[in-house]
Amino acid sequence: MRRALYAGSFDPTTNGHMWVVEQGARLFDELIVVVGQNPQKKGAWSVEERLSILAECCAHLPNVQVRHFNGRYLVRVAAELGARYLLRGLRNATDFAYEQTVRNVNGDLEPSVETVFLVTPRELAEVSSSTVRGMVGFEGWQEVVKGYVPPPVYARMLKG
Repeated sequence: MRRALYAGSFDPTTNGHMWVVEQGARLFDELIVVVGQNPQKKGAWSVEERLSILAECCAHLPNVQVRHFNGRYLVRVAAELGARYLLRGLRNATDFAYEQTVRNVNGDLEPSVETVFLVTPRELAEVSSSTVRGMVGFEGWQEVVKGYVPPPVYARMLKG
């Protein structure tokens, strides 16, 4: 069985995240999407809220599980769960430079886990969680943000 792990803070989940999830669900027998807390980022939503929303976003994908991890090296979590692949999305050259470094360190920690990069399509290349969060609050933000996030995320954002 080809099992992969895709991780992020998903604060909020964007259409770019979902593109990677959907590609991963197509490429692998099983995809485990894990929500983590980046200690360098202050989250807008709790981990529990992000898990719930992400599970709703992934409900149409039967081979996708949503889980949480915290305070551990992702590559070691992958190995413990039997995932031989880490799935990562790349939007641009800056992402590649960062992810290449992480991939090299992960290879040192767990050589049995490979990293697979997917390059997001042009229309999603500028979408990030922090960009979406930065759009909220301006006049007319609702129509702008609607195009960057899945419907369950948008509904939650409208609730405040």
